[in-house]
Amino acid sequence: MSLSTADVAHLLIALLVLVVTAHAVGRLFARFRQPPVIGEIVGGLLLGPTVLGALAPHFTARLFPTTGPVATGLDTVNQIGLLLLMFLAGVELRVRAGAKERRTAAVIAAAGLVLPFMAGVLVVRLVGHRDFAGPNGTALSLALVFGIATAVAAIPVISRIIMDLGIQGTPFARIVLMVAVAEDAVLYIALSVVLGLAAVRSDDAVGVWAAIGSDAPLATMAYYIAVTLLFFTVCMAWGPRFFRWLASRRWNPVERQSPTAFRLSALFAGVAVCAVLGINTVFGALMAGICAARSDSGSGDLQAEGRALHAWEAIRHFSLAFFVPVYFALVGLRLDLANQLDPLFFAWFLAMACVVKGGSVWLAGRLAGEGRGVSTRLAVALNARGTPGVLLASVTYGAGIINAHFFAALVLMSIVTCQLAGFWLDRSCRRDAPASGPAATRPPGPLTAPQPDRTATASIPQEVP
Repeated sequence: MSLSTADVAHLLIALLVLVVTAHAVGRLFARFRQPPVIGEIVGGLLLGPTVLGALAPHFTARLFPTTGPVATGLDTVNQIGLLLLMFLAGVELRVRAGAKERRTAAVIAAAGLVLPFMAGVLVVRLVGHRDFAGPNGTALSLALVFGIATAVAAIPVISRIIMDLGIQGTPFARIVLMVAVAEDAVLYIALSVVLGLAAVRSDDAVGVWAAIGSDAPLATMAYYIAVTLLFFTVCMAWGPRFFRWLASRRWNPVERQSPTAFRLSALFAGVAVCAVLGINTVFGALMAGICAARSDSGSGDLQAEGRALHAWEAIRHFSLAFFVPVYFALVGLRLDLANQLDPLFFAWFLAMACVVKGGSVWLAGRLAGEGRGVSTRLAVALNARGTPGVLLASVTYGAGIINAHFFAALVLMSIVTCQLAGFWLDRSCRRDAPASGPAATRPPGPLTAPQPDRTATASIPQEVP
C-alpha cells in the first residue's frame, strides 16, 4: 500500500501536532519538577477522545484516523519509538555498589519482587480474568500481567528524582537503583514469556513455535520460557564481547563510517533474532542495548570510547526529540478515560499494588537493618511504576492480552505513582542532599544524568561506582 501526496501531508500534520504537544506539555511538567514523560502522555490525553475528542469528535477522528494509510504510518512510528526506548533501556540495567549495599539490595529485591508478584497472581485467581482479558488473554497470561504490574519499578523515574535531589552518591540511591535494575531485568523476561504466549493465540503469529503449529499450553509455555532464558543467557555471556569484536574489525565499514549506524544495527539484529525465535521484539531491543552498552564501557580504547560517546548521544538526541515523545503521546491518545476507566477497579487495584509493593519493600528494608525512615523512602521510591508501567500497558494491550479497562488503569496507575513518589521524596529527602557531599556535585553518569523520565543516556554507558 503506497501513500498518496495527501496521505503524506496528513501523516506529517498529525506527527507535527503530536510532537509539538508532547514537548510543550512535557516542558510544562518539567518546570513543576514532575517527570516530563507524564506530560507527554497527558499531551496525548488532551488530543485524544478524553478531551479534544469529547469536544470535537469529528475533528479528532479526521486528524488521527484509526484505519487507513495514515493510521499505519502512525503505528509504524509508534513501534520504532517503542524499540528505541527499549534499546536505551538496556543502558540503564547496570549499577555497582559495596558489599553491604548489595546484601541489602538483594533482600529488598527478593521481597519486593516475589511477594508483589505472587499477590498479583493470587488476585486473578480470586476475582477471575475475564473482566480484564483481551482477545488473546488467558487466565495464565492475565495472572502474569497482574503480577508484573504489581511488582514493577521505574528506573528512569527513580534515577531522575535522585538526581534532582542531589543524593546520587548516597547508599540509599545505590540500593534503590540496584533493586530497580534487578526487578526490571526479571520482569522483562516474564513479560517476554507473556507476549510469546499471546502471539501463539493471535492470527499473525510468527517464529519457530508458530511454524511448528503446536497449541498445547504446557509445551508452549515451556518453549517460551526456555528460549527467552537461553536468549538472555547467550546475550549476557557473549553479546558484549561479540559486539566489541565486530566493532574492532578493520573490515567493518559500518563502524568506521558511522558508529551510530553500527549501534542501531545491533538493535535491528536483536529484533530480527527475536522475531525468528517468536520472542516479542521489545525484548530483543532491550538485550541489544545491554550488549552494546556493556561492550562500549569495557573496550579500554579511548578513541573507540570517544566514537561510542558521540554515537550514544546521537541516538539519544534523535530518539528523545521525535520517536519516544510520539510513542508516549500515542499512549495518551489511545486513552478514553470517560469510557475506558472503571473508577472502582482502578481504586482497589492502585491501593492493592501500592500497599503490597510498599509493604514488602518496607518490611525487607527493616529486616536488612535499615531504619524506619529509610525503609519508608525505599518503599515510596520503588512504588513508582513510570515508563515500565506504561510499557507494560501498551504492549500487552497491543498484543490483545488485556482489555481497554485494564489498559487505562495501568497507564493511570503509572502516572499517579510517579507523582506520589516524586512529591514524597522531594519533601522527605531534600534535607539530606547536603550530606551527600562531593557526590552531589560530581559529573553525572548514565543513571544520574539530567534526562527526562525516559530510559536514555547522555554518556558512554558504564557502571556507576
